[in-house]
Amino acid sequence: EDMVCHCLLKGFNLAVFREMTLASREMPLKHLKCHLLKDIEYGAEDLTILGNGLAFISTGLKYPGMPSFSDDPGKIYMLDLLDPNPKPTAVELQIKGQLDLNSFNPHGISVYTDDADSSIYLFVVNHPHHGSQVEIFQFVEENTLLHLKTISHPLLHSVNDIVAVGVESFYATNDHSFPNDVLHTLTILLGVPWCTVVYYSPEEVRVAANGFSSANGINISPDERYIYVSDIIDHEIDVLERQEGERLVHVKVGCVGSLCDNIEVDHETGDVWLGCHPNGVKLMTNDPADPPGSEVIKIHNIHSEKPVVTQEYADNGSVIMGSSVAAPYERKLLIGTVYQKALCCDLK
Repeated sequence: EDMVCHCLLKGFNLAVFREMTLASREMPLKHLKCHLLKDIEYGAEDLTILGNGLAFISTGLKYPGMPSFSDDPGKIYMLDLLDPNPKPTAVELQIKGQLDLNSFNPHGISVYTDDADSSIYLFVVNHPHHGSQVEIFQFVEENTLLHLKTISHPLLHSVNDIVAVGVESFYATNDHSFPNDVLHTLTILLGVPWCTVVYYSPEEVRVAANGFSSANGINISPDERYIYVSDIIDHEIDVLERQEGERLVHVKVGCVGSLCDNIEVDHETGDVWLGCHPNGVKLMTNDPADPPGSEVIKIHNIHSEKPVVTQEYADNGSVIMGSSVAAPYERKLLIGTVYQKALCCDLK
């Protein structure tokens, strides 16, 4: 497989590859007043914040092709953004139930609150032994997650991120068109957009949308009418409308000019927040002398004819490397990374 990939890459148009990965892009500085979250050292690849200020954070992702600096299993942390302490501490959540914690490798996450009884469910993309499955937990008490169910399916072959729409139902993105890396590399080189968004419920599993080069982050609008998907290689955010039978119909595309990873949505304003990689080559090589930068982008009025796209934070790697997610909460901004640290910032 390595030889095949080498041959494919050797014949690939280098200029197209550099454009796809934004290899020539340099990151200017646009800083906020921030502090690093204590005890988060090996990535905070995804995070999400409840209305009460509790943030869930997935850490310790080991992803093929990306650096990893810890041999320990992944963990889920919680941070209380309403803590009066100006620098609140993230707390590791204890996981109970029938889950192999030694192979726990958390990736994208999503939270669903059941209106019937206010129960909180945490959905976590898990890659044990390089596989791809979804774990459903219930947040049962202050620092505990109870594992309820593991979901796997042939259509969920390379899940990156997830958005829960029910107690056991969700949309998930596949960032590979095929589980086989060689075949996926070939589709990328040929420009074939074969990645998918899959809808899962206990009653049915099916492809809900396709046509993505690499479907990465996914989230939902405050009115739950629209689904947002980051097509990271194409540097764009796709807007899809939910229709009867959980079909997704393409509405529009928004260009962002960066390799945007996870998506968070401000449920008061509807603004879309993106953790982005300004230079994909630097992210993959992770050269200490020329580290990958970080970028946070906000899209205001995404459904209007002229959405406003603004850069809210930018760093050249001197403060934080490889930003993958950014979530606002009451003038605070949490920024997570694929394999490094996490920041808590004050929004201006």
